[in-house]
Amino acid sequence: MEAITNLHTEDVERAREFFGLLGLTEDAMDQGWVARFASADSSACVQVVTRDATAPEDSVMTIKVDDVDAAYQETQRHGYEIVHPVTDEPWGIRRFFVRSPDGQVINVAQHGS
Repeated sequence: MEAITNLHTEDVERAREFFGLLGLTEDAMDQGWVARFASADSSACVQVVTRDATAPEDSVMTIKVDDVDAAYQETQRHGYEIVHPVTDEPWGIRRFFVRSPDGQVINVAQHGS
């Protein structure tokens, strides 16, 4: 499992320069509206998002899971608000958005499903 912070930005290029100064270089993921910056020396990672391309709200973090459908069923069973249903996205992930008890929108994703 991996958790990645999603920070809002108005300018991906400006974020790229800033995080580069801090030692985080761009990872392989850049969709134009979202880019990931990571450290080659550690697991440090941050994503910047201008506006999610398919979801109605932006998320504050992404949690990668092994079974997104099981996570979806569990969050529903416990009565949490689903903000964006399970969706197979064109960039190769299966994901859904759920609202945490504190009101934060969490992107729960499975890669390569």
